[in-house]
Amino acid sequence: MAAAEKVVAVDSAFIQATEHRPKTTIIAESKCIPLIDLSSTNPNLVTQISHACKNWGFFQVINHGVPKECRRNMELVAKKFFALSEEEKGKVKRDINNPLGYYDAEHTKNVRDWKQVFDLAVENPTVFLAFHEPDDQEIVEYFNQWPENLPEFREACEGYAEKVKTLGFKLMELISLSLGLPENRLTGFFKEGHASFIRINHYPPCPSPDVALGVGRHKDSGGITILAQDDVGGLEVKRKPDGAWIRVQPIPDAFIVNLGDIMPVFHLAFHGW
Repeated sequence: MAAAEKVVAVDSAFIQATEHRPKTTIIAESKCIPLIDLSSTNPNLVTQISHACKNWGFFQVINHGVPKECRRNMELVAKKFFALSEEEKGKVKRDINNPLGYYDAEHTKNVRDWKQVFDLAVENPTVFLAFHEPDDQEIVEYFNQWPENLPEFREACEGYAEKVKTLGFKLMELISLSLGLPENRLTGFFKEGHASFIRINHYPPCPSPDVALGVGRHKDSGGITILAQDDVGGLEVKRKPDGAWIRVQPIPDAFIVNLGDIMPVFHLAFHGW
């Protein structure tokens, strides 16, 4: 008698190539991931940052200065937003003229992600050069969108964005010191006209979690990414030395810091780490 063929209950656009599907062999132990205390009483702070950047490319931080209440408020309003009807969320959907707002058709490496997102700019409006030509100074402005029927959403998001921005600059100062540079050497590249964004990710239950991913393997562009996991978890990171994928177990109120593609440029330019 032939074995029954497995039924896949998701659209083919979500299906990962076999070699990139979720694997039960992923290393579940994440205690080896650097956990760094950012409090002023940590005498080895810069050394620990240097080691984490050189050997891992990511680390977790505690005592980071972002109030627990601020993060809880953000998580609460995020759940409320994604629980809204598709019609309501669609009122703040991003489009060709504005990349900020709600979206439910993200792709990573040409495979659709099993997630919904809401993007907002830390600086509102956020200003970009419209073109890459050095002589063209035309600018374009992008404005945040806010759901009308969830007034507390904006306040919570803006409060969280300010606190995490402060943390981001603190981390850049520490990374600068870890490269043997003055504290403000790297922050100078980001202070004026920087483009920082907050992305809220929502991963609905997937009927075929063995073939789809919330977001596929990728690298982050820019300087640093500061990630906040809830108690469900699911984040996986690739270890530098051996390429092993490690599942990051949630630590209450900790943030995961990931170095973006621009950081190795600073490393090479300033001969640190």
